[in-house]
Amino acid sequence: MRKTFRTLTLFMFLPLLLSCCSCFNSKVAVAGGEDSVKVVEGEGRSAKWSTLEKVGYPKIPDSIASQILERYCYTTSHNKRSRQPNWVMWRLDANHVMKRKEGVWSDYREDPELDAEDRATLADYASSGYDRGHMCPGGDCNWDDVGRDETFVLSNMCPQHPQLNRGDWKEIEMACRLWAEEYGSIYIVCGPIFFKSQAHETIGPNQIPVPEAFFKVVLCPDPKRPRGIGFICRNTEGNRKKDFYVNTIRQVERVTGYKFFPKVSDSIKKAAFDMDDINAW
Repeated sequence: MRKTFRTLTLFMFLPLLLSCCSCFNSKVAVAGGEDSVKVVEGEGRSAKWSTLEKVGYPKIPDSIASQILERYCYTTSHNKRSRQPNWVMWRLDANHVMKRKEGVWSDYREDPELDAEDRATLADYASSGYDRGHMCPGGDCNWDDVGRDETFVLSNMCPQHPQLNRGDWKEIEMACRLWAEEYGSIYIVCGPIFFKSQAHETIGPNQIPVPEAFFKVVLCPDPKRPRGIGFICRNTEGNRKKDFYVNTIRQVERVTGYKFFPKVSDSIKKAAFDMDDINAW
């Protein structure tokens, strides 16, 4: 008998839902919201991720500061107040899943495409007790050296509990690679969650706020076999099974205030956005 996993994390968050925001709100609203944000595309970079337009970037509230950064392997919405991403999005294809390349891939650095006053620094993370947690993991971009290298800029990272980053979050990343191999192609969006109801812990000279949780949503938009799943992970030591974190995409939308994959057809949304059974993948 197929077991449907009810989302324990959602119940944990219910008292906070009405006072929860997944992004750090800017004191000054961005007029026109996502449609009017500044878009930066790296010099000499091909439109590798124009395919993301097929499903659409997440729609976020107009009050959230957002600068869209187009990268070779992913796209991110950067928030200059939190100095972290609002969200990071990429498509993972089966032929992009490959073994870890030889050599040391640890060139963590500030993002040169951001103004100095808007970006996190290495000093912010030094001796903080938190990892520089990748949102788009380098392992999903092994297929291209430039793409993998770009995952190490700090605009792709958030302060993440070491045990979560190296444990449960990594296991979810590995599950996504298996799904990409099985289905051929999946779309992934993830990012930080901040709760309005509490003061945020901060790190470093720039007082980078530490997220209270993280979200990830995964979609296979194949009309013959659409699949969707969401995850919400508290920014703590973790060490639980993946299904503990399972939410539907619609539940993650309610918690974050975002609308994911806005260009996907209603029939695919109906089939995929309410799935909460990780065994169906």
